[in-house]
Amino acid sequence: MRICVFCSSSSAVDGVYVETARELGRLLGDRNHELVFGGGGVGLMGELAEAAHRSGARVTGVMPEAFVPKGLAYPGLDELVVTRDMRERKGVMEARADAFIALPGGFGTLDELLEILTLRQLGFHSKAVAMVDTAGFFAPLREQFERFYSERFAKAAYRALLGVSPDAAGALDYVQGYVPPPLPEKWMDG
Repeated sequence: MRICVFCSSSSAVDGVYVETARELGRLLGDRNHELVFGGGGVGLMGELAEAAHRSGARVTGVMPEAFVPKGLAYPGLDELVVTRDMRERKGVMEARADAFIALPGGFGTLDELLEILTLRQLGFHSKAVAMVDTAGFFAPLREQFERFYSERFAKAAYRALLGVSPDAAGALDYVQGYVPPPLPEKWMDG
């Protein structure tokens, strides 16, 4: 299975997030999955890629051409796909992935996660989407999602769009066993 992972490029984060990225990378290789990610060799991206590579996973990075001259790519990539821009990058990652996992991250990670959830909601794909809620990192976001449901900005049935696990193994279990649930039509009242 080709699993796209969204995560931070920051190296200034707490060690618990680094360990989670390493664990997910190791498990990807141990379970014979391929990694598709933003291609960076820095921050959680680099930790994830290094661990995946060391455990035998094929590692594909997808990076906008503006980043290539900066030398940000993880040096052990099996393949580097260079895109025109960030929008094309997300499309390539979506097309190449069989499932998606979000680790803690910043604006870019949140952008990628929300776009892939929205595309799932609208029926543009039926792939698994999971998040690793390391140390409760995503708790405020999950609370916001609950507000969407309670105030009817989104249907409660859309909880099924996202698997949440406190650890990497649980997120991988979720995507490996995922069966797309039936979802209500977005534009129907009720």
